[in-house]
Amino acid sequence: MTSPALEQALQAAHKTQQTHRSAETVSPDRVQSIFNRIAPVYDDLNDRLSGGLHHVWKRMTVSWSGAKPGDHGLDVCCGSGDLAFVLADAVSRSGHVTAVDFSCQLLDTARDRAAHLFPAPPITWLEGDALALPFADDSFDAATMGYGLRNLTDIPQGLRELHRVLKSGATVAILDMHRPASSWMRSLQDWYLNTLVVPAATEFGLTDEYAYIAPSLDRFPTGDEQVTLACAAGFDGAVHYTLMGGMMGVLVATKI
Repeated sequence: MTSPALEQALQAAHKTQQTHRSAETVSPDRVQSIFNRIAPVYDDLNDRLSGGLHHVWKRMTVSWSGAKPGDHGLDVCCGSGDLAFVLADAVSRSGHVTAVDFSCQLLDTARDRAAHLFPAPPITWLEGDALALPFADDSFDAATMGYGLRNLTDIPQGLRELHRVLKSGATVAILDMHRPASSWMRSLQDWYLNTLVVPAATEFGLTDEYAYIAPSLDRFPTGDEQVTLACAAGFDGAVHYTLMGGMMGVLVATKI
């Protein structure tokens, strides 16, 4: 039974979700096509546009997931594999990581990167849908997601699927970009996107693909709304940590 405060928060989050969806409908095929096209330059652009800081944020995310040696970890929306590699280090050779993405091109990039590592990391790469994960209930000891939640066409369903496949006591840590609450930081973010991100993407012929970021941020629930949605998905403990003045954030949710 939910409290009146949670019920009120759920209604507010639902209204926000409806507003975000009505602003622009993005089909799964469109999102998949975008990530397939950016796959060849995805890693280079991430390093260039974040100054390498995204590696720090990803290590923080894995730390918040609580993954430990011997665990079976899950990385959803694994992209080219950055988080999966860090998660594999955390679970060590005695554990295993399953990494899932719906972009076959990004998965090919991840597999190629893994093939050049010695010893080979304990990772299985799978093409799959974050909204219908191909795993049994209570399968994983820890989970991560990096820059994937914002691109799901049904965020509540994605959170429900993560809750379903996690074991009792397991934690998921979800890293993503956000719209800052501060108007000054929001202006800085807009400057960053318009002055640095889109022009850099233009050099690679990917203007339209990276111009997609700003509207996706406008649709994305705030940190507080994400906590509410995580609770509605069944997680008993959830907290949202802001990074970079609110331009980045990590949702950490535990299944009790």
